[in-house]
Amino acid sequence: MNPAATASQTLGPFFNHALPLDSDLTGGGKADGAAVTLTGQVTDVNARPVRDALVEIWQANAAGRYRHPLDTDGSRPLDPHFAGCGRTLTDADGCYRFTTVKPGAVPFEGNRWQAPHILLAVFGAGLMRRMTTRIYFPDETMNGTDPILALVPEARRRLLVGAVRGDTLVFDIRLRGRDETPFFGN
Repeated sequence: MNPAATASQTLGPFFNHALPLDSDLTGGGKADGAAVTLTGQVTDVNARPVRDALVEIWQANAAGRYRHPLDTDGSRPLDPHFAGCGRTLTDADGCYRFTTVKPGAVPFEGNRWQAPHILLAVFGAGLMRRMTTRIYFPDETMNGTDPILALVPEARRRLLVGAVRGDTLVFDIRLRGRDETPFFGN
């Protein structure tokens, strides 16, 4: 064994070549709701791109219902064309891209509602666990009453709101350092 070959490496991630990657949650554009292209860049503490990071998203459909066995609210329909989750790897520039729809609001405890949001997780070299966060939509009136967003210090909430550029929602992820993305416990 050559110790010099592994001295700077960290544990994992070890992605199998057959890991299913699918960045289109819309069934090829068949899903109900307003189409959203979600893009962003994952960067490290020095603002350098993080290549080959695994980015996963999951979200409710346009009606606010998750494709999950625990979401049994029949008053909000399931969309047979909406996958509800997807994953992709970042490219050499640390960029990722998904095709999805704007989710609806989802219920929370005590008859409260959560603003439309997309859940996101990042796995990558040097990370001992996945990092999870949320992406909120700009100019969404429900952001002001979202019970989860309210837990984030007001000065950092802007870091959880994507930016609209043309017809694209942009959400950059800073793993550490200045303007680090707020991450939630797992």
